[in-house]
Amino acid sequence: MMVARQACAYAVAALLGACVAIAANGTANAAKATECTKINVCYCVNAEFRPTIDAKVARFRQLLAEQRKAGKLVGYMSVPLSPSGGGSFDVNKEVAEGAKMAIEKRFGGEQVFVLNPGTLDADLPSGASGADYMLMWTSLLEGPNGLGEDLDFAYFVGPQDFARYFALDGNSDMAKIDQFFDKRVKTNTSFEKAAKDGLSKTAFRNYYALKASTAFSRGAHDEWNIIRTVNERRRNDSKYGIANQLPVLFDGLGIAPSGWETTVSDGYAGKCAM
Repeated sequence: MMVARQACAYAVAALLGACVAIAANGTANAAKATECTKINVCYCVNAEFRPTIDAKVARFRQLLAEQRKAGKLVGYMSVPLSPSGGGSFDVNKEVAEGAKMAIEKRFGGEQVFVLNPGTLDADLPSGASGADYMLMWTSLLEGPNGLGEDLDFAYFVGPQDFARYFALDGNSDMAKIDQFFDKRVKTNTSFEKAAKDGLSKTAFRNYYALKASTAFSRGAHDEWNIIRTVNERRRNDSKYGIANQLPVLFDGLGIAPSGWETTVSDGYAGKCAM
């Protein structure tokens, strides 16, 4: 009888385990969904994050409206935050903060407000993917009617913005980055852990000396295409036209029309695989 009871218990446990696994897999599969925005940019995202994303977009939209009400022009700053390619997330966030300050100082803090996507207010729940974040930023950048109504300009961070952070002056810049790595690995526990987990000094040096800019960022590629599409829609809209496109700056300089009217490869954009 005891053996029979044990066998029955094992069978019930196995059945319950199978049911839990099936439910978990069903939840995971159901959570992923293709979401497309007003300008028809699509992402494969976690559907459970949609309410959070919508709430954050609404709050950012309110923030930008308040800045405009204060008489400021509003700009969106595209900056690489991911450590992909040899970078550091923490370093990139510090670069972003410095770039925001530099842009506002250049044009005047009383005249310009720059939205930095590295702000803590933009954080999504743990497990959010690059596509989840880009759904949020696309929804904000495209504006209520797909014309970028909440923005006055877009700024894409470039090599000079990173050079300012590292105090590079065109003289043995790679050596300066090596020295930065050596110092930070001794004084920053998070950076020390990243180094132990595989971030090499060579990869770090090569990234920040040669690649650090929006040109090597998946999210920035999507943001470039979003702004390009918004400007195309503005050119074709009788209320805007060519004269009222969003100005686009890269690395502190204005972009020629041949540049901002050209698409680049997608970053996170794309529908869920069937």
